[in-house]
Amino acid sequence: MTGYYTAARELPRRLVLPGLFLTAVTMAGSEIGGWPPHGLIPWLGFFLVLAVNMGLVGVFTRFAEQEQTRLGVQAETIAELERTNTALQQALEENAALHEQLLVQAREAGVADERRRLAAEIHDTIAQGLTGIIAQLQVVANAPDLPTARTHLERAAGLARHSLGEARRSVHNLAPVALESDQLPEALKKTVAEWGERTGVRAEFTLTGTAEQLHDEVAATILRIVQEALSNVARHARATRAGVTLSFAGDEVILDIRDDGAGFDLLAPAVRSRSGGFGLPGMRARAERVAGSLTVESEPGLGTALSARVPLVRHDR
Repeated sequence: MTGYYTAARELPRRLVLPGLFLTAVTMAGSEIGGWPPHGLIPWLGFFLVLAVNMGLVGVFTRFAEQEQTRLGVQAETIAELERTNTALQQALEENAALHEQLLVQAREAGVADERRRLAAEIHDTIAQGLTGIIAQLQVVANAPDLPTARTHLERAAGLARHSLGEARRSVHNLAPVALESDQLPEALKKTVAEWGERTGVRAEFTLTGTAEQLHDEVAATILRIVQEALSNVARHARATRAGVTLSFAGDEVILDIRDDGAGFDLLAPAVRSRSGGFGLPGMRARAERVAGSLTVESEPGLGTALSARVPLVRHDR
């Protein structure tokens, strides 16, 4: 026999009310001692019990409807959560694929940029140095006396030493060899220390946060930005102090480089160098290739502060 509580679930919708009524009649008949009633009082008792049972029918029907509604909402919520989880998983997979594609593009663009930079440096420094050496040697060949020849030979030797130094620097900067044996924080610390010794500028490196092993392309990008920034300080800033800070902050890495040098007017038109703009535009392009950004603050006479932010992409295990 179908019960009050389960009728709504076990019977077709059009048979629920008839089923509940028959259940109430059957229960009322059994509760008054049998069916059919004999006499007026048994019939009155039957209708009274039937009324009570019909009240129970209403109560249990309400409970059943609420339970059905709750189960429907629960099923819909579970289905929505499953759809959301599926969409989230797809988004995570797409994001990982986009990150990998971005890093590949950054690597390819970086190779092309390094080729242009090296070609420009060879033209601007080494080739000019060799031209100067040839000119000095030509003067030596036609020198009227030994002192004059010796003077031009000394100039040629000085140009040769300078060109050799430029060649070594270009080769050193061609690939981030500092990262072959050290993680990024150690490589930056050594880079800053060596730069300070070479230039005579008091330079400090600071690490904040818990260091993590970064993706090779991200680490190389940060190292390149530091090298280029320090090179700019040495060439243009006339600074006495410089500082480099590497911060691991949640899901991003922050690089801050500051100096107490001459500074410059940010609103002044940028002068594009013959090396293809590998100053601030080049550093900004490097950061943007790994989905990062670079900002600069500077005023004439008040030094320069550079800040680069890049996503924290961990090293492939």
